[in-house]
Amino acid sequence: MSLIPAFEIGIWNAWIFMIWPWVGMLSLRLAGKEVYQRASGIASEMKTNHVYRITSYVSILTELTAIIYSVFIPFQLGTIWFYTGLTIFLLGLAVLTVASVNFTMAPMNVPITKGMYRYSRHPSYLALLSIYLSVGIASASWVFVLIFIVQLVSISIAAIGEERYCLEKYGNDYRKYLDRTPRWIGIPKA
Repeated sequence: MSLIPAFEIGIWNAWIFMIWPWVGMLSLRLAGKEVYQRASGIASEMKTNHVYRITSYVSILTELTAIIYSVFIPFQLGTIWFYTGLTIFLLGLAVLTVASVNFTMAPMNVPITKGMYRYSRHPSYLALLSIYLSVGIASASWVFVLIFIVQLVSISIAAIGEERYCLEKYGNDYRKYLDRTPRWIGIPKA
């Protein structure tokens, strides 16, 4: 990894990895009004929380910076950096895809507890973080590693707020889910 990256616009740049979270968000929008309202409803309900609002702005600013920056950062093709990043990216993309399907197929009036949500309370966030990390590794960019760290902090804060919101909305069902399912990833408790 170098402190000053080689900037060049090209086909084999980091943008290839960075477009997939946007494709996922677009697919939620296209999945139907109820699904989109569920996804955006949590965010709109939580905007009254001052800390959540600040972390949302930081996250959005960081994400936009990452997308713009990714256009100019080439992958380190043929290196261990690239293959390690590609592996992490493919795992993250698989988690994002399965979690999106789980999200769209779940009933609207109960917490989502099946599929990827059985192993993680926030599989989409986990996938997003792995994509940021994979870009940092595949492009050997310290800037993307820094972006990953900023996103890790802001997503962690958002996850705590979302859990509080879901606890208020779903009550005891969500409390049971919190007790048996890890926040990020792991084997659920029986």
